[in-house]
Amino acid sequence: MSEANLTLTRRQNALQLFQQFAEARMRAGEPPKGMEQAFAQALQVSPSMWSQIKSSRPIGDKLARQIEAACSQPHGWLDVAHEVVGLSPAEEQFLDLALKAWRGSNATGRKQLKLLLKQALS
Repeated sequence: MSEANLTLTRRQNALQLFQQFAEARMRAGEPPKGMEQAFAQALQVSPSMWSQIKSSRPIGDKLARQIEAACSQPHGWLDVAHEVVGLSPAEEQFLDLALKAWRGSNATGRKQLKLLLKQALS
């Protein structure tokens, strides 16, 4: 696997672990506010480091193993692409909201929705 692919795979997997962490905590009644900091603490990294990992910082081997251990994943789990099975509840809520907005909009509104999504991706 190329270095760029490994970096992307590790980041996607780390984000998947965060999503699982956040959803489990929210199901247990915790508010979403502070979830990023709680996850960083669970990983034993600073909130700033977690923020960098999410956006652009490559995850080296030592940090990858640290994340796996903190999230009870086997050695090397972060290095392998994992297929996401089904939609998470948060994804379902987003898609429902997006569909309502799309169906409730005219052509101008739909064009604006597309533009907002494209801007969010860039």
